[in-house]
Order: sequence, then C-alpha cells, then structure tokens
Amino acid sequence: MLSLASRLRPVWPVLALLASAAMLATAHAFQRFGGLQPCPMCLDQRNWHWAVVGTGALSFVALRFQPGLARWLSALIGLAFIGSMGMALYHVAVEQHWVAATCDARIDADNLSFDLNAAVVVPKCDEIAWQMFGISMAGYNAIVSGLLALASFAIAFLPERKA
Repeated sequence: MLSLASRLRPVWPVLALLASAAMLATAHAFQRFGGLQPCPMCLDQRNWHWAVVGTGALSFVALRFQPGLARWLSALIGLAFIGSMGMALYHVAVEQHWVAATCDARIDADNLSFDLNAAVVVPKCDEIAWQMFGISMAGYNAIVSGLLALASFAIAFLPERKA
C-alpha cells in the first residue's frame, strides 16, 4: 500500500496551483468587491503565489514526461511557498510596527482615474486594512503558505512505505 505522500506526489503540482489560485482569487475579491486596495507589500505577496501557479503548471507538464522528478518539483513548490510565507511574515512585522519599513507607492492600472480633482489615496503597508480574530490578511497568508510549504516538503521527502 502506498503512503498518502506517495499518492499525492504526482498531483501535488495541481493541488498547489489550485491552492495559490484560491489565495489570489480571495485577494482579488477583497479588492474588487470589498474595496480593500492592496499596498505594495500585498502586491509582492501575490507575486509569490503567481510563482507557485507558474511552477505548479510547469511541474505538472514536466511530470508527464519525467515522473521521477516529482520529489524535486514538490520541494521547489515548497520553496516558493516559503518565499510567500516570508514575505507575509515581513508584512505582519511591518503592520505590527516591529520593524520600520518604507512603503513605496506603485500605480495600479485598474484604479486609474481621469478625474483630476479626485483624492489620491495610497494604502499604507503599516496599517491593517482587514483582520479577523486579530489576524490580518498577511497573517492568514503566512499561516496558509507555511502549512502548504510543510505539505510540499512532506510530499517531497517522506519515504515510500513498503508493503
């Protein structure tokens, strides 16, 4: 009988891709429907999830030709999740004022307005825009990314179970 990690290994790239796509969809829903504009650090966190989506898609295709790479590709996906968790933890530290950081303003093409009299509001990285149970969106991103990284490394490195 195969272990759970052995059974998940061939499909893990797709599961990781779907998890990161769900995280991105949630962030975009908060922006589009909740009116919460992302700060630059929020956008940087999204970039890590886009990296997981791309790595997951390429890994899924690569596994069709080289199934022996499943462990290495799962570990690579785990590293991308570690990057996401690290960026999210840094954002939490900035939100909690544990570290001082400057938040450079970036232009979001979706929010361009041609009304010259409209007020320009730049979201600040050190202000919590939304939280639940005392945990900000960056905090939830860190928790979920950390759990997905652990799952990736477990799938990559747990040994095969001999029947």
